[in-house]
Amino acid sequence: MPYTQTIPEDSASDGAAEIYAADRDAFGYLPNFTRSFSLRPAAYAAWRQLNAAIKSEADLRRYELATLAAARRLRSTYCMLAHGTVLADEFMDRETVAAIAGDHRTAGLDEADVAVMDLAEKVADDATRVTQADIDRLRSLGFADAEILDVVLAAAARCFFSKVLDAVGAEPDEKFASLDPGLRDALTVGRPIAGT
Repeated sequence: MPYTQTIPEDSASDGAAEIYAADRDAFGYLPNFTRSFSLRPAAYAAWRQLNAAIKSEADLRRYELATLAAARRLRSTYCMLAHGTVLADEFMDRETVAAIAGDHRTAGLDEADVAVMDLAEKVADDATRVTQADIDRLRSLGFADAEILDVVLAAAARCFFSKVLDAVGAEPDEKFASLDPGLRDALTVGRPIAGT
């Protein structure tokens, strides 16, 4: 149960009804994160537009790795579960994702993936600590500056979304409780899953 009021789905109107309908169509259920924005649906719509713009030209596997690194640093169980599941469903096996959630530096990733996650983690932790050497490291691994910016954008955007959800007490959706226990436990780094 979030700390702030949410608009019940059966009494939602205007912007809240629009975001509820869109996410119910997209996910097959109404996520708790959508409910958390129901008092300010325009902010949620702007977030969705920003996130879509960030993802539109990014390498999606790299986006998910950067997002996972930022979410782990922010201790966002909700975002870890959501993006860890995407990684496990679309890009790698569950055991690898669980290992990455523990320590991406020892999970068998290649040097480029480790560098992406290192940068994303640093952005989420304290962006003032990012140095020219961090950028040059990615350049030396073949990244164009636009690709480096994609990593920074993914991590910085995750700071907004994860912090909003945790600050209002949004619990990760109950559906995540049915994940493979090893993966679920590795991705649970902060708030518990709803109903657990």
